[in-house]
Amino acid sequence: MLPLQPSDRDWVRHQLQRGCVHVLDRHPAASRLRPVLCTLDTTAGEVASRLLQAGPRAGGVLKVPGRAPAGPPPGKAALPAVGGPPPRRASRAGPAPAGCSPGSPRAPDGAGRTPEPESPGPSPGAEGASRPPDPYCSSSSEELEADPGQPRLRGRSSGSRPLSPAASPPPPTAPRGVEGSGGAARDRPAEESPGGDAAAAEKAPPPPTLYVQLHGETARRLEADEKPLQIQNDYLFQLGFGALWRVQEEGLDSEVGCLIRFYAGKPHSTGSSERIQLSGMYNVRKGKMHLPVNRWTRRQVILCGTCLIVSSVKDSVAGKMHVLPLIGGKVEEVKKHRHCLALSSSGPQSQTYCVCFDTFTEYLRWLRQVSKVASQRVSSVDLSCCSLEHLPANLFYSQDLTHLNLKQNFLRQNPSLPTARGFTKLKSLNLSNNHLGDFPLAVCDIPTLAELNVSCNALRAVPAAVGAMRNLQTFLLDGNFLQTLPAELENMHQLSYLGLSFNEFTDFPEVLEKLTAVDKLCMSGNCMETLRLQALRKMPHIKHVDLRLNLIRKLVVDGVDFLPHVTQLDLRDNQLGNLDATVFSGLEVLHCERNQLVALGLCGCVLKALHAASNELVQIDVSPVPNYLSYMDVSRNCLENVPEWVCESRKLEVLDIGHNQICELPYLSPLVASGLRKLLAGHNRLARLPERLERTSVEVLDVQHNQLLELPPSLLMKADSLRFLNASANKLETLPPAALSEETSSVLQELYLTNNSLTDKCVPLLTGHPHLKILHMAYNRLQSFPASKMAKLEELEEIDLSGNKLKAVPTTIMSCRRMHTVTAHSNCIEVFPEVMQLPEIKCVDLSCNELSEVTLPENLPPKLQELDLTGNPRLALDHRTLDNIRCFKIDQPSAGDASGAPAVWSHGYTEASGVKNKLCVAALSVNNFRDNREALYGVFDGDRNVEVPNLLQCTMSDILAEELQRSRSGEECMVNTFLVMQRKLGTAGQKLGGAAVLCHIRHDPGDPGGPFTLTSANVGKCQTVLCRSGEPLPLSKSYAVSCEEELQRIKRHKAIITEDGKVNGVTESTRILGYTFLHPSVVPRPHVQSVALSPQDEFFILGSKGLWDSLSVEEAVGAVRSVPDALAAAKKLCTLAQSYGCRESVSAVVVQLSVPEDSFCCCELAALPPPSPSVFAPAAGMAVRERPADGLGAPSSSSGLTSEMSSELSTSEMSSEVGSTASDEPPPPGVLVEGSPAGPGEPRCALHPGGAPGAFQRQLSSATFSSAFSDNGLDSDDEEPIEGVFSNGSRVEVAVDIHCGRARDGELRRPPAPGPPPEAAAEGAGAAEDEPGAARRADGAAGTMGRRRGNGSVAPQERSHNAIEVAADAPLRRPGGYFAAPAQPDPDDQLIIPPELEEEVKEMMRQRPPAPPRPGPAEPADCRCDTPL
Repeated sequence: MLPLQPSDRDWVRHQLQRGCVHVLDRHPAASRLRPVLCTLDTTAGEVASRLLQAGPRAGGVLKVPGRAPAGPPPGKAALPAVGGPPPRRASRAGPAPAGCSPGSPRAPDGAGRTPEPESPGPSPGAEGASRPPDPYCSSSSEELEADPGQPRLRGRSSGSRPLSPAASPPPPTAPRGVEGSGGAARDRPAEESPGGDAAAAEKAPPPPTLYVQLHGETARRLEADEKPLQIQNDYLFQLGFGALWRVQEEGLDSEVGCLIRFYAGKPHSTGSSERIQLSGMYNVRKGKMHLPVNRWTRRQVILCGTCLIVSSVKDSVAGKMHVLPLIGGKVEEVKKHRHCLALSSSGPQSQTYCVCFDTFTEYLRWLRQVSKVASQRVSSVDLSCCSLEHLPANLFYSQDLTHLNLKQNFLRQNPSLPTARGFTKLKSLNLSNNHLGDFPLAVCDIPTLAELNVSCNALRAVPAAVGAMRNLQTFLLDGNFLQTLPAELENMHQLSYLGLSFNEFTDFPEVLEKLTAVDKLCMSGNCMETLRLQALRKMPHIKHVDLRLNLIRKLVVDGVDFLPHVTQLDLRDNQLGNLDATVFSGLEVLHCERNQLVALGLCGCVLKALHAASNELVQIDVSPVPNYLSYMDVSRNCLENVPEWVCESRKLEVLDIGHNQICELPYLSPLVASGLRKLLAGHNRLARLPERLERTSVEVLDVQHNQLLELPPSLLMKADSLRFLNASANKLETLPPAALSEETSSVLQELYLTNNSLTDKCVPLLTGHPHLKILHMAYNRLQSFPASKMAKLEELEEIDLSGNKLKAVPTTIMSCRRMHTVTAHSNCIEVFPEVMQLPEIKCVDLSCNELSEVTLPENLPPKLQELDLTGNPRLALDHRTLDNIRCFKIDQPSAGDASGAPAVWSHGYTEASGVKNKLCVAALSVNNFRDNREALYGVFDGDRNVEVPNLLQCTMSDILAEELQRSRSGEECMVNTFLVMQRKLGTAGQKLGGAAVLCHIRHDPGDPGGPFTLTSANVGKCQTVLCRSGEPLPLSKSYAVSCEEELQRIKRHKAIITEDGKVNGVTESTRILGYTFLHPSVVPRPHVQSVALSPQDEFFILGSKGLWDSLSVEEAVGAVRSVPDALAAAKKLCTLAQSYGCRESVSAVVVQLSVPEDSFCCCELAALPPPSPSVFAPAAGMAVRERPADGLGAPSSSSGLTSEMSSELSTSEMSSEVGSTASDEPPPPGVLVEGSPAGPGEPRCALHPGGAPGAFQRQLSSATFSSAFSDNGLDSDDEEPIEGVFSNGSRVEVAVDIHCGRARDGELRRPPAPGPPPEAAAEGAGAAEDEPGAARRADGAAGTMGRRRGNGSVAPQERSHNAIEVAADAPLRRPGGYFAAPAQPDPDDQLIIPPELEEEVKEMMRQRPPAPPRPGPAEPADCRCDTPL
């Protein structure tokens, strides 16, 4: 690649009309990517001519200024039109919308990569050394032109000088006769032979041409007057860029070639050229090898379509040609000769040709392709995605061809399509995605044609001549601009399938009434607003009606009583408010999902399946009782009761009533219960299940997210077919027994009981399920799991006991020889279990526990993929010895924050693989992004691929850093980051894709002292939600087909939306990274939203698709708000998602916030110095809560302490129990909590905030003896600590309160803020009790968000308001129970104590009397500055 010099870039940037396109100059002497500087008026002919004149050894960068633009000069009046959204261009001026293909095109070999220089073809031997080059030889430079119908480029290599007439290869003149396999010659007139008039054109020098290739797929030849720079700019505008200068900069990067690339000459693709034809001059012998009659002669040999073509004249391709059909024939290796194949046709009159190749490479190439043709049982040729503009001439020799696939080519300009005289047996022809523009009339002359596909060709009319295709049975016209159909279609008496989806019909075409053989009406994605039943009545032959994705708002009956002929009706994704479908008396299957239905009426005579999810249904009437109903899905509606007729449907097998408001399940009769196999009733308001369960055959029962206190006692005994039970997120305290005796008939295999109140009493009941394979009992109240009970669960494969109070994993887990996943994070486990001895173990998660040591075997289990030991602060491991073990996850040594930047955020993240143990998600976390005053977090989801998430994780932070240097707008930088990432994905993004969410925290560049701003950007279903004052605030938007704006955009691009709601059957998201072959239907432009962070913001969550599909934003926020540790919170989210039904990879990032106010004073206290730069200011409006005398005090999360410990602190010295230092109890009444507003009209600042009565902001100071900061505790364990003084060996820290000396009495007598109701307080206390490690919490510690330490623990918020109280009630020594004063205290607040007086100070503090009780809420607080000395 030739780099651009600074002068070249300056030339481009001088005017917005200029730009750069990178052209791959494929000259045989030097193949390289050459930058071409041009303007918007430069044409493709000018660029190609300039490249031809320059030659391969000319200067690297070419300038082709083009014609001077007419009209206003660049940069003035004409610029807004150019820089705005590009207008809809004609096919000649814009890039071909190849992304509109309804099917996934074939991946070209080496797509998007810079092709290597072509090597000359292998020599045919000394005999043919002086012969001209073969025009069909696939190994020569002429292979660039694979269309024999375009002879003007055949004699040269693309981008080179034209060959002289003497050096030009002979043209493939029209053969005078063709000899078939039977030996008889079939004469063909020269004027009918393809390529017959090519000799004259071959003598003329070929004109230079340019080709454009989109996202590594087919390449389109540009007309001479097309403008390459304008095409490139239009593509980038369509991608999502908004400014012309940014498009100009993007075009300067050569990596844009993976999205759009230009070629000087047709690009070479080995796979495509071999599928088109193979040819060469080889030694050929006719007949069997044992016959001595025939001799070896050198002949032209061509493989095209399904035939082998051998010239009869030596060294010539003219005259009689021998044609050998290969379908069903034989391909054998001739061992007596080197590189020789024997090719035989099938049938009683079979003939054999032996071909001896010159090189082993050619031998393998022919063997591979000929074997494919001979192995076919149907005479078919696949020439899809070959960049064809005309059909190969030799393809017409395959007269026995029955199936021809020409999908996704460029046959739009006078295509030489097959005629009746060209293919006499053709039955199937696929011309989809060829941008024809007009219907090809040539196909109307093929009487044998039974299947024709002309989808996605921008057709606006169908000619009347199509009526001549009387044998046509399948006619696909999807993805065009049709509004009417000709009446001549009625002549197609055999037509049984007519595809009219994604056109512009507003009503049923009248000709459908006469197409009596058509039984399925496919008109999805059109513009119908009303459904006229009278029109359907006139088409009694129609049984299946597909009207998805229209604009239907109502049904017009017009006096129609019954329509018994319609058996399947699909009305998904319309705008219906009410649907009375009782007129369809013969209806068997109804689809009406994703409407706005409130009431639904049906006839149940023959009803078999009802799909009515995602509506607003409150009433469903079906009459009579549907005795044939087997499937019913009415989930995500507003039903309060199950319809009574459901209880009488005897053949009902699947009933999905989840996500409704149902309070009680009805009693199911024995006949109904005996047939029901699957009952999904989760996310309702069920308080109990029916007690009487007789002869039930339920295999899957889902009752999660209800209000169940218990399960029916006979549930597990009567439901002897139950294999799957999910009762998570209820209030269960016990489980029903599986049997009354030791003998059990239970076949239960999967049991999910997460997020209940189960105790140890439930564990023995599990032994009644000996076939249990998956057991999830996370976030209950388990304190132990008896080893004897675990030993009886020998078939267990996956167990999740996270979020309990377990101190050990039973040793008898060794009896579970099939165990592959053990998850027990967020417990109190101290001893590492012996899970490494299990032969099938793959994943072990013991994070957030109290492990102190780990014993590992010498040889790790062969299938081990992950061992997560993060969040174990007591665990001391040698990181150097474990760095090479990739499956380990351990806490890395903290480097600290040397910059002294404010620690406003702390995070935790986790990733979990799906059921296939393939991790297709990735997370990004950068706490100190760029200059340590910013943070960056991200979650990336590749659905089923690993490559895209890993690329996003490694690259997006660097791209954003570069974009932030170009623009000051955070939202614009986020948008450009995603768009640039599209090209950074390279060839991986051409066929693969992934969702992404990115969150950036920083100060406003225009106001460095202002508040922090959180900017979130997302594509796909990865999303962000912010918790503000306890309420969720979504910051993301999921763009899918269900979004009306996106649906209309996709319809304009004529993409096909399949029945599963995916664009071209690939992805549900319309905005996602990668999948560039779906451009322009799928684009990477993200949704961006920015919010200014405030002290009311507690945390935000980033999650992948699997997380948000399983949890709502309200549930996710409520689940982790009481978890003080960010890592434990992220773990909890993933565990809940997996227990609630997530079967794919899931990732979550939880970022806890401690947002201060601005750091300057605004209340006339200028004498008070600002806080140290190493700490951030406390939050305004935040009153520190009181704490009991025996409580453990700690600073607030926004009181001026960093969330990460200093780098001088050792991780092992800061060990603490996860979740044991913060309380989940709500504040008592009258106490102002974090984020509560202050009184109106009061001046507030970071140093002197307005607070509640008797409350003031506390600031810590420290008395320093020296700069050493080696230990955060006492020097010895048996030394009694001094209350109020924190000794660190040579440093003493004293807690000091700083009061506002000028505070007015009125400011101190404000009424207290209203506290939460008693119910909320009780609920908070219950939540605190349920959290792991709650017994070890300080009784008086309060607050939902504590201060995160470097080892993962969290200190609770401080309640004390008096300096003497703080000194008297200093925390005792306990593991990890300390908090540190600022590492750099303010000089005015430091108390310097000489070393010789240290013991005296300690004694004085020991003898100090206890502090007086605090005044009540009605008493004003004493506004004095109290210090310990």
